[in-house]
Amino acid sequence: MIFELTDEQKLVQETAREFAHNDIAPTLVEEEKNHEFRLDRVARMGELGFFSCGVPEELGGTGFGFMESVLMAEQIAKVSASWRLPFNMQNLGPALTVAKFGTEAQQHKFIPGWVAGTQIGFFGMTEPESGSDVASMKTVARDMGDHWELRGNKIWVSNAVEGDAGLLYVMTDPEKKHRGMSAFILEPKQVDNLVATNIDTKLGLYCAPTGEFAFDGTQLPKDALLGTAGDGFKICMWQLNNTRLGCAAGALGVGGAALELAIDYANERMQFGKPISHHQMIQAQIAEMAVEHEAARMLVYRAAWLKDNGKPNQFETSVAKL
Repeated sequence: MIFELTDEQKLVQETAREFAHNDIAPTLVEEEKNHEFRLDRVARMGELGFFSCGVPEELGGTGFGFMESVLMAEQIAKVSASWRLPFNMQNLGPALTVAKFGTEAQQHKFIPGWVAGTQIGFFGMTEPESGSDVASMKTVARDMGDHWELRGNKIWVSNAVEGDAGLLYVMTDPEKKHRGMSAFILEPKQVDNLVATNIDTKLGLYCAPTGEFAFDGTQLPKDALLGTAGDGFKICMWQLNNTRLGCAAGALGVGGAALELAIDYANERMQFGKPISHHQMIQAQIAEMAVEHEAARMLVYRAAWLKDNGKPNQFETSVAKL
């Protein structure tokens, strides 16, 4: 692994840093207070190539890889953890998954909009009684011959109300358990018998909307199926190994911001006639924080490097997120 960033990667990193400080930071406090999700900002992020990583150039990709995505998400998260979420909702989740498993028609219909930030993405896995154990989900899609019929609920779906097109994981053959799971592309604003509601009672991430879906006979066209019936668990696990890296990059950015704030406070806070940063115990605490943060950075960057070089990375990606 090469530990030095290329000039292009440094430029990508600086572009994201400037965007975070100039576009997000000035109004962030008020926006978080009002739970404001700005579609225009998502589109500007798309224009800058934030959601193009790993996507084929004919579908809007720029040649960036996972490392570039990590570098950008880290800088955004240092200013706003909320605005790190679109990297997963637009790029690492829906766009890469449809690029891998979708038909050519699906790829050309959906991926350019996700990459451009003009089509808001999402993915629905979690249910009221099914979290990390995705194979225990109860939402079902029945094959009705000329369409699929959905019944059930999804919860904690980022962009549930705002979403234009995203991924949905449900059971098509519950008796087969995880082998009976399938993936679909859902356009919630284009179907009937679907209720999307926001979840406002959260502890944070107020600029990253979260909601739930209720399906009561929702009809999906047959070509909404992603891959083949029964492939859902495989597709879901593949997707999660990508979105985990986005979560890891976000945590790295938040940790970096916390470290900087701690240093600033230690230099400002006066006790016994001098800044507390001059006291050995405080210095030791900050030094330990810095070491842990650098270790986390190497874990995240290594996972991204492994992905970009086509090497096994599931363990490393999971460790980086943890």
